[in-house]
Amino acid sequence: MSKNQSAADTSTVLKTFTPYIPKKGEEYMSDEQRDHFKTILRDWRNQLMEEVDRTVHHLQDDAANYPDPADRATQEEEFSLELRTRDRERKLIKKIDSTIEKIVQNDYGYCESCGIEIGIRRLEARPTADKCIDCKTLDEIREKQWGA
Repeated sequence: MSKNQSAADTSTVLKTFTPYIPKKGEEYMSDEQRDHFKTILRDWRNQLMEEVDRTVHHLQDDAANYPDPADRATQEEEFSLELRTRDRERKLIKKIDSTIEKIVQNDYGYCESCGIEIGIRRLEARPTADKCIDCKTLDEIREKQWGA
């Protein structure tokens, strides 16, 4: 399993859901919408956890003490890349868990900076988003300017 396979696997879960179609006059972040996003987030989390399990098995099953130093170095580099990917996914799992908690507390779907609705389509594209597109864009501009 390569780093590219893992990245592809992680992104596919967001494409497996049916986009939410709001009913006419439906209030933003209704129970149905919150359930929709909880399902997306739980499915994504489950897929990431499966990747963790696969990595553990891969590291256990494929660990070998190659006599050739180049082969050992190649294997160590592969394992290192895989572990870095899993570490990023571990952080993402924490963010998914905190996002699910926001849904439970009815704090989901609103920009943390300005308080406006983030929007269904943006949340479907990035379910852990906590800022509207305008505030996120401003943050990115500031980061570029200050090199942070």
